[in-house]
Amino acid sequence: MSGEMRPNIIFIVVDDCGYADLSCCGQTDYRTPQIDRLAAEGTRFTQGYANAPLCTNTRVALMTGRYQYRLPIGLVEPLRHSQKDDPDLGIPAGFPTLPGLLRGAGYRTALIGKWHLGYLPRFGPLKAGYDEFFGIMGGYTGYYEHLGEGGERDLYEGETPVEKIGYVTDLISERASAFVRESAQGAQPFFMSLHYTAPHWPWSSPSVETEARIRERDVKQHAQGGSLGIYREMMEILDDGVGRVMEAVRSVGGPRETLVVFTSDNGGERYSKNWPFVGRKWDLLEGGLRVPQIAWWPGRIKAGYVTHQVAATMDLSATCLAAAGVEAPPEHPLDGVDLLPVLAGRVREYERILFWRMANRAQRAVRRGQWKYLKVAEREFLFDLDYDARERTNFAEQQPELLASMREQWEAWDRTMLPVPANLPKSMIALSEMLW
Repeated sequence: MSGEMRPNIIFIVVDDCGYADLSCCGQTDYRTPQIDRLAAEGTRFTQGYANAPLCTNTRVALMTGRYQYRLPIGLVEPLRHSQKDDPDLGIPAGFPTLPGLLRGAGYRTALIGKWHLGYLPRFGPLKAGYDEFFGIMGGYTGYYEHLGEGGERDLYEGETPVEKIGYVTDLISERASAFVRESAQGAQPFFMSLHYTAPHWPWSSPSVETEARIRERDVKQHAQGGSLGIYREMMEILDDGVGRVMEAVRSVGGPRETLVVFTSDNGGERYSKNWPFVGRKWDLLEGGLRVPQIAWWPGRIKAGYVTHQVAATMDLSATCLAAAGVEAPPEHPLDGVDLLPVLAGRVREYERILFWRMANRAQRAVRRGQWKYLKVAEREFLFDLDYDARERTNFAEQQPELLASMREQWEAWDRTMLPVPANLPKSMIALSEMLW
């Protein structure tokens, strides 16, 4: 960042949080005042998208600033514990990542929270650009028992398993707050990935601790357990944790500024509120892809503003690099774009074309302007999202030329990505049956 002091950067990712799970985005059953304050002091997106409707895939895009389909790890849907010994399923050693590029520019880097991008000993946060790591390696862990998908304890300090007493969301918030305060005393800027596991299952909360412990041991399918009350409490604890981290940011002072971005890795799950959209996690419908996104940088990003700029996870990564004045290597150019000109009000919102594919349920999608092309198995849909954001009205027959154009555009893009592996498991649920 020529001539200026590089900002500290905090990248907050919550897990399976639906578009309207925040009160600033429409939640009315409970309040999220701390995240609401982040939005009120910054810019909130109405058309923020996850790079995928699943966690592993979106996190690949977050780490690389590129479409996840460029790496084998980005093709799994999602990474399972049973694949832990696969030598290809992880961020390759030496691959340019967001934390690695920032570390190369002098940043102190830390991941606090969820990794889910490859298992030890081949892969891990410390092998992908982070100086420090505290959190979980796999896709989830019990909030009290800290047991992961393989039935083993999944809570790490660096690459060493640790045992700690406490609710995982609180442990993550406490460590992140301490990292901010400690790092602010040093001369170098810091980059912290704050990746909460909440509100991902197993749904557990302090008010039902005994029941939660039982469910964490016994519930094996994400479609079981939990309640709306537990979910509400999980979101309130998450919001409080974000507030504690932001309190640390505001309290340390000093001349160095801080950029904070906030998003979810995909649309919401069983108890989530994805309204007004249809679909949820696993779907290329808006409910599976449209997520809350917020950017906060006092004095640099417009405060109290709502933007309709279409943006994806990888754009937030590109924005962080741009804020630090760091460029990606030419052999691995970014697919994400720098959003700072829009967020600062220097340029107007513009058309952003985004592509998705899911081997699961044979889904593909394109977002271009107000239009969205969706194909599920052999059925094709064309939605005007300005007219019908709930994707109920199919314009495929009325707009055959536009349908063909967007289909061809997706196919041309797809040829530039890695092919879908033939052995990926397919879901037994047909999304096309849910559309009408």
